[in-house]
Amino acid sequence: MFDQYVFTAAERFCRYVQFDTQSDPLSSAFPSTEKQKILSQLLVNELLEMGIDDAHIDDFGYVYATIPATTNKSVPVICFCAHVDTAPDCSGTGVKPLIHKNYSGADIVLPDDTTQVIRLSEHPYLNNCLGKELITASGTTLLGSDDKAGVAEIMDLAHFLVTHPEVEHGTIKILFTPDEEVGRGVNHVDLKKLGAEFGYTLDGGDPGMLEDENFSADAVEVIIHGVSAHPGAAKDKLVNALKIAGEVLAALPRELSPEATTGKEGFLHPVHVDGIAERCAISFIIRDFVTSKLSEKEALLKSIVESIVAVHPGARFEFKVHEQYRNMKEILKDHPRIVEYALEAIRRTGLTPIPGSIRGGTDGSRLSFMGLPCPNLFAGQQAIHSKLEHICIQDMNKSVEMLVHLVQVAAEKS
Repeated sequence: MFDQYVFTAAERFCRYVQFDTQSDPLSSAFPSTEKQKILSQLLVNELLEMGIDDAHIDDFGYVYATIPATTNKSVPVICFCAHVDTAPDCSGTGVKPLIHKNYSGADIVLPDDTTQVIRLSEHPYLNNCLGKELITASGTTLLGSDDKAGVAEIMDLAHFLVTHPEVEHGTIKILFTPDEEVGRGVNHVDLKKLGAEFGYTLDGGDPGMLEDENFSADAVEVIIHGVSAHPGAAKDKLVNALKIAGEVLAALPRELSPEATTGKEGFLHPVHVDGIAERCAISFIIRDFVTSKLSEKEALLKSIVESIVAVHPGARFEFKVHEQYRNMKEILKDHPRIVEYALEAIRRTGLTPIPGSIRGGTDGSRLSFMGLPCPNLFAGQQAIHSKLEHICIQDMNKSVEMLVHLVQVAAEKS
């Protein structure tokens, strides 16, 4: 089926990554950066050029599109979703995609910053890429495969299905979202307009990976109120909120930090500190695969803050908990066929399924709780959110193959 097909995912990807779509966690706008819409509008234009007539971008920056069914059978409407924004962790301005052909296993020194070196010893997945083609950035930016790889692969799926009408499938919905990297990716999605029964995000790593569970997540803000005084007359008056915050940070148990946990272990992680002597705010993220354990970690954090503030007369604190997202497994366990379809599609692609758990969240975790069950599929991403990010072109093509098989499996089993 794919012998004569010229895959377009890598070519599309190399174009898409040159658009700066970095989202901004400090912005209250939606999307958080208007520049995300520039790429989204390009995607709409390309879908329209394919003949997908209802492709459009709404005021929030969401791209919606429909690939009509090629069968009269009653097949569930499937949505494929990816996000256009890149992470605030590393610059996305001026990305220069570089293609490295016939990868030999030698170090890849990135030309615009030669201190950035992709080494096989540090990225063992590269053993699977020997003799293949890699795409990297040039050393001063991230690459953006999270999640422009998923975007490009869904676009290639659309291209394949439009040019191969003999492939039997039901109605396919496409959804591209902004602001996933800042946790707001589906805040304004119109699921009624989308009209899908279930979906899949394309936002994962190694070929064969299928992730149907993720961290449950809360955010906690601790606001410490000190007592202000002129430093020249501060004796027995000044209570410095910044120093109290420092004590709180120093008291956090290392065994509950991200740098000390792996697998299904949760963590308690400070991500931002802002303040002056009179008032200091610390932002935390709390993560665990078992939702009930979030409250245990929050209680521990609160007890640490209480005990430290108590020895500083005049100081007080606020403790605010905000729910972010929950483990999609809580929903997907009641919809086993969604995972079964994906597992079968991966096998038909010639890959061994790799069930996995996401130590993070995706749009799919929130969509699942909004009524659109949505596990996560591989897109080929490696070393994301960093200047050493890379992706194998052959892995991207395998992702497209998997998607084609997936829509066929859904049609066959309906």
